[in-house]
Amino acid sequence: MTSTASEPRDSDLLAAPNSPRKSFTPRGRANREMIAWVFMRVSGMFLVVLVLGHLLIMNILDGGVHRINFGFVAGRWSNPFWQVWDLAMLWLAMLHGTNGLRVVIADYASRPQTRFWLTMLLYVASALVIVTGTLVIFTFDPTMS
Repeated sequence: MTSTASEPRDSDLLAAPNSPRKSFTPRGRANREMIAWVFMRVSGMFLVVLVLGHLLIMNILDGGVHRINFGFVAGRWSNPFWQVWDLAMLWLAMLHGTNGLRVVIADYASRPQTRFWLTMLLYVASALVIVTGTLVIFTFDPTMS
């Protein structure tokens, strides 16, 4: 069967592989969402290791939670390894949770202005917790009592 001038050809219907696509979302936004999606998976795997390791060491191997006091924390944070461990848990948990709540806000806040302000409130609260926690970990004074 031959093609007539009024019938579209396959090459007219399909765009070239590297041609610009018409999309409802800007390309940068879609790329950020993909990065956020990958971050959730990777940070979740690291958090499982960090948190289960923390629970194993604190509750099973070191004798349980009844012996945790100021002296225990002072001794633990005198070692840079435990400072980095706790800092990684703090940062990953806050960023992971913030990203998750950002998605919930985007899904359930119907008005753009409400979505904007809830997201800004979330970012400010998350930044305050991360900055405060980081300062506490690195400026902790074991001689204070």
